[in-house]
Amino acid sequence: MKILSINNIDRTEWSALVKASATGTWFQTPEAFDFFASMPELFKPFAFGVACDPAGTQTKLRAVCVGYVTVEKSSLKQFLTRRAIIIGGPVIASDATDDEVIALLEAVRQQLMNERSQASSMLRKHSLLNDGPIYIETRNFNDYSRWKDAFAAAGFEYRPHLNFHVDTSSAEMVETNLGKSRKRDIRTSLRDGATIIEKPSLEQVREYYAILEHLYKTRVKTPLFPFSFFEKLWQHNDGRFILVALNKEIIGGTVCVKQEGKCLYEWFACGRDGEWKTIFPSTLATYSGIRYAAEHGCERFDMMGAGKPDEAYGVRDFKAKFGGEEVEHGRFLCVTKPFLYQIGKIGVWLLKRFK
Repeated sequence: MKILSINNIDRTEWSALVKASATGTWFQTPEAFDFFASMPELFKPFAFGVACDPAGTQTKLRAVCVGYVTVEKSSLKQFLTRRAIIIGGPVIASDATDDEVIALLEAVRQQLMNERSQASSMLRKHSLLNDGPIYIETRNFNDYSRWKDAFAAAGFEYRPHLNFHVDTSSAEMVETNLGKSRKRDIRTSLRDGATIIEKPSLEQVREYYAILEHLYKTRVKTPLFPFSFFEKLWQHNDGRFILVALNKEIIGGTVCVKQEGKCLYEWFACGRDGEWKTIFPSTLATYSGIRYAAEHGCERFDMMGAGKPDEAYGVRDFKAKFGGEEVEHGRFLCVTKPFLYQIGKIGVWLLKRFK
């Protein structure tokens, strides 16, 4: 068994693994790694693989894990919030063994813990700063239950988390599964002047970002990527911005990435809801993303998360009415700095409560 880094993973074999695996997502592709690597001011991306050579012949790629460590401009903020995020979960060959999965996860943890923080020289003297991220988290979009014991053996604890997968194998399937209230809201929105823009200009994307930024500041109350991130995604071949307009003014939209022939992932969605009695920007935006997936060869529309099952979550109630299947593929969490992790949890709670 051999551990591979970004410099020696064969990209053709990597892409083939993502395409063939039931756990393959866009976020585990070479293109995703390159996207995160193009913004060093925001991300420190990583990619590790595991290969085997059981017959003494050609080495075969068995699993790959792509993620990023967050980068903050403030040394203090980086000290308190640094984390490694693996969106979608690692891509694993369908017949991979527990030993191969454990080897991959242990390599990820060990290598990240060897990375030194980008803090100031004064803060570097603190021992807590020299050991990488505070925690490593996989945000799973597929079923990893087969390797749950392997994740546990590598120090990754399972945490329940919900999601919705919408069947977009055909436009007819989309309409059949759509809830009655959503159909009504979509119909009245289009009747009363809302329009869909599938290829927006950068200025229209900027208008959309202002709506999203306001939502994050007033309701979500967690950090949002700067506009430069969205501009990069707008320029990317796999990025899809589907916006909603009224009288040439952007009032909402969805931001997705497309995995050719497989899935459209809804990364961000928002709208100026409640400003009109018969126009529902967020509903129309998400529906338009679902329709786009069905019309462009994607088998599934992935809503990228619907909260914890034991907590009330308005976003989950919203997403539930688009005809998707509720799934619980959860997250795997490896806390490497328990003290700082608890401080961070308190900080997030205070931010959401008092900001």
